[in-house]
Amino acid sequence: MSKSLFTKENYTWIMIGAVVIALGMILMSGGKSADPNVFANHEVYSTTRITVAPILIVVGLLIEVYAIFKKPKKVA
Repeated sequence: MSKSLFTKENYTWIMIGAVVIALGMILMSGGKSADPNVFANHEVYSTTRITVAPILIVVGLLIEVYAIFKKPKKVA
């Protein structure tokens, strides 16, 4: 029987990272203007879109790297 490369804990961290990345993408999207002839400066350049969302995406990617490199605990 072959030993699996990842454990359940690795897969849990992978899912957490994927959720954080998805949350960042959702926060970055949207902003449909009611009037297409008017440029909504506050919607496009909001703090959520240009600061919070990219930080969440980078944090999610770091969680993914951690999940891939995490070694399983040794059972004595």
